[in-house]
Amino acid sequence: MYTPLIIALAGTLQLSHLHVGNYLNLLVHASPKSVAPGTVDAATAYSVSSHTRNTKITIGDPLSLAFSVRWYPSTTLPPGWSGYGGHIYTSTLVYCFLSAVASAAVCVVYFRGVELPRRLKRYATDRMNGGGGRGFGNGGSGYGLPVANGRGGGMGSGYGLGGYGYGGGGKRVD
Repeated sequence: MYTPLIIALAGTLQLSHLHVGNYLNLLVHASPKSVAPGTVDAATAYSVSSHTRNTKITIGDPLSLAFSVRWYPSTTLPPGWSGYGGHIYTSTLVYCFLSAVASAAVCVVYFRGVELPRRLKRYATDRMNGGGGRGFGNGGSGYGLPVANGRGGGMGSGYGLGGYGYGGGGKRVD
């Protein structure tokens, strides 16, 4: 029975050579003695300090690897090892809260400084000039306000949109 050994090498690829982190941690987990004594259950190796402790190699150069080996007598980690960090700390909650406040502040500043003036300018132009040359013809604001339709003093000079509406009497003349 074979146990795969995965080796993860870290480094930097250049045009003519490689910088490879050649100092590795090798972790080996043995099967419990009651199940299969002397059998390796899992193993892995990975580069450490690949930016400071590396070697330069080109095609055809030998690559020497230095291992720091740790054997564990079972498939679980030792009971004294608690790992890094915990579940939730006050510093994590404060960081999340401050991040949310900062992102909300950026959104408010953008809206008040950029988006709101842009919208006010656009809607003010629509109200004052009847669309500012874009939209529904020469007249009619589109807001339900009685504005002359801009068809001249003759027929169809009432209130409404594009010659249709109330007042002014007569047919639409194009």
